[in-house]
Amino acid sequence: MLRHAALAFSLAASSIACAAQSPKGPVLLIGNKGEDTVSFVDLGTGTELGRSPTGKMPHEIAISPDGKQAAVVAYGDQTIDLFDIATRTKLKTIDLAPNEGPHGIAWLRDGRIVVTTERSQSLAVVDPAAGKLLSSIKTDQAGTHMVAVTADGTTAYTSNIPAGTVSVLDLNRGKKLRDITVGGRPEGIALSRDELVLWVGDLEGSRVQAFDTDTFDKLAEVKTGGVPIRVAASPDGRWIVTSNLGAGGITVIDAVSRAHVRDVPLSGDEKAGQVTIIFSADGQRLYAAETGSNVIAEVDLKSGTVLRRLPAGKNGDGLAIAPKPQ
Repeated sequence: MLRHAALAFSLAASSIACAAQSPKGPVLLIGNKGEDTVSFVDLGTGTELGRSPTGKMPHEIAISPDGKQAAVVAYGDQTIDLFDIATRTKLKTIDLAPNEGPHGIAWLRDGRIVVTTERSQSLAVVDPAAGKLLSSIKTDQAGTHMVAVTADGTTAYTSNIPAGTVSVLDLNRGKKLRDITVGGRPEGIALSRDELVLWVGDLEGSRVQAFDTDTFDKLAEVKTGGVPIRVAASPDGRWIVTSNLGAGGITVIDAVSRAHVRDVPLSGDEKAGQVTIIFSADGQRLYAAETGSNVIAEVDLKSGTVLRRLPAGKNGDGLAIAPKPQ
């Protein structure tokens, strides 16, 4: 108990001490699941601005539409923490009970937050301003883990790992429309920028599959590096990238032709524990969480070069980028 109190005091003091620092660029947020904190890193300088306590086992992070707040899930609990990005202070904690095991998260344009609650086989819908749970949509599928949402906030897709399915949910009516049987162990999931194609990674098959979002027919299957645990679409819609946990690298795919372009080693080592990937706003850089090494690799997408490795806390995993605070 004393050790945890000392850690909380130290982190609070660190946050206060760093509060005077004005970031030179956008801010990278990192959920450090091995120490229950979130890091704030200035991408302009590559330095850590501060670190704040979170709920148990923070994972995925979502940024508010105005870029001022961040929502951090506590995968080991049943809560979401909201942070003010400019001051790096916690604003509130939202209890998702009876839902448990929050993981994948998205902040919708209308202000609501949706978050998968894996242990409850559901998607929770939250009002962050009021700080309360609005509703829960059951998937009734084992391992509801990651989520992708259409830009208009009407439809959500959840990957259900051991079930081998993707659930399609109507967010306006609060109901499940159907399950897509994709096979394998689907975890990473992303919509193409035109939202006509859903890309789903397979932890078992070293592959990513593409599905038509109208008919749900399978359009393509592309080989990737080992254990493609995350999938991301570039802001310009040109590329689909997978984060390959088993290979310590990424696979780049042409989003239009759905053809494999290249495999790019980052660490080249499974022990790096590479998981989450996220694009910069201009799509020129990719950030990959090397969870086992407690760093974030910053990658030039065009050349495949690792430009620098940024500091993270213990087992830094979930990532989000907020614009430079004004």
